[in-house]
Amino acid sequence: MIEVSHLTKRYGGHTAVEDLTFTVESGVVYGFLGPNGAGKSTTMNILAGCLAATEGKASIDGFDIFDQPIKAKSRVGYLPEQPPLYMGMTVREYLSFVARAKGVKVPALEKELERVAAVTGTGEVADRLIRNLSKGFRQRVGIAQALLADPPVVILDEPTVGLDPLQIVQIRELIRSLGRDHTVILSTHILSEVQTVCDRVLMIHRGRLVACGTPAELEEQFAGRITYHVTVKAGLPEARQALEPVPGVGEIAGREDGAGRCRLEVSVSGPGEDMDEKLSFALSDRRIPMLRLEREQTSLEDVFLALTREADGRNENSSGKGGRRA
Repeated sequence: MIEVSHLTKRYGGHTAVEDLTFTVESGVVYGFLGPNGAGKSTTMNILAGCLAATEGKASIDGFDIFDQPIKAKSRVGYLPEQPPLYMGMTVREYLSFVARAKGVKVPALEKELERVAAVTGTGEVADRLIRNLSKGFRQRVGIAQALLADPPVVILDEPTVGLDPLQIVQIRELIRSLGRDHTVILSTHILSEVQTVCDRVLMIHRGRLVACGTPAELEEQFAGRITYHVTVKAGLPEARQALEPVPGVGEIAGREDGAGRCRLEVSVSGPGEDMDEKLSFALSDRRIPMLRLEREQTSLEDVFLALTREADGRNENSSGKGGRRA
């Protein structure tokens, strides 16, 4: 549905987006994840046709956004971080104006307004001035304008910023429902939002793509070492001797608690789905009672922090050798 190749955007001496290449499949909710200033909004503005790129290519539904901008833009519904609302209009007046601007003909206009109102839950405020709406309802109106003319791609830039907890839950549920009929790209710096809403994740840092995959794939792919917390009824030397020969076991740290027990932190390489059993059997073979076994899962936050630190390290090294590759 969306293909981006070597996309770069520079503002004078500042590079906001650098050599981005990725593909977005149809009917999937993508999380565009990165810290503030990572280049998310710049990339989305380029994909929505609001900003020109310095280098690279991008196409939406087969249409090049630079060579065929009108056809490409007609395939996209866009909600920028600040919804483009006219506060002096009612919701109905505003959505009617946007629908006509998108080419919705008068005979189909009322039906289209009813459709987006049903999807976004804005029907109850249709005749109210936008300035009098809560921020949550303004976001819904912003999403409604993005859905007018039924574009196959919906791009939402930080749609839950500034909302209260209940409004956040409601907007996230709305975004999940949109994923049934649209390809959705959701920009955010909130990790829990990605895990709750998104099917796949595009991680961006300093304008570069650092990882792509499902949340589970990224956690597994970049997990590295997993730590088990084990409490046994035995001395530390005895517990070490039982666990050190187990394949996949790395460092073992621990301490005795003075009551004939010890608590261990056991690092293992890879996710090792059967590692729980291996550790249990190894202790059982030495007739060591195991009182507790917990596995510390790698979170998406751990993955993101590790990847951004790694990217920072690469950038520092490359800058010392004459700068980044363009």
